[in-house]
Amino acid sequence: MRMPIILALSNPTSQAECTAEQAYTWSKGRAVFATGSPFDPVEYNGKIHVPGQANNAYIFPGFGLGVVMSGAIRVHDDMLLAASEALAQQVTQENFDKGLIYPPFSNIRKISAHIAANVAAKAYELGLASRRPRPKDLVKCAESCMYSPIYRNYR
Repeated sequence: MRMPIILALSNPTSQAECTAEQAYTWSKGRAVFATGSPFDPVEYNGKIHVPGQANNAYIFPGFGLGVVMSGAIRVHDDMLLAASEALAQQVTQENFDKGLIYPPFSNIRKISAHIAANVAAKAYELGLASRRPRPKDLVKCAESCMYSPIYRNYR
């Protein structure tokens, strides 16, 4: 196998099907590895491998926001597919080259805004959206709906 995909999704970490170190050792450093729990980076043959975390925190915040901001009257399977496609579109070649199957979680707000926009667009396309008119820029609309935990300084 050129690049085996190993998804050790059980939680907590102590219950995972295998560790990151086991996956990279077994695959001679070729594995594309993601887990349901965080694992530390692993060095194998002088290369640092950063395990991906396959977590619903990538999809559901943006999915929920897309449903709410479009006023979708129900959820359709195609909206879930739109969310998955939006997530996949944000994985760069650089991410793939590092063996990652998800974009960095540090970009979760941007990721969620794009997922929300895709979900809302699909709701409008399917005639399930009740919020009218449709925003011209769904990404900006999603960003404007997000909570920012920033507070003014008071004396």
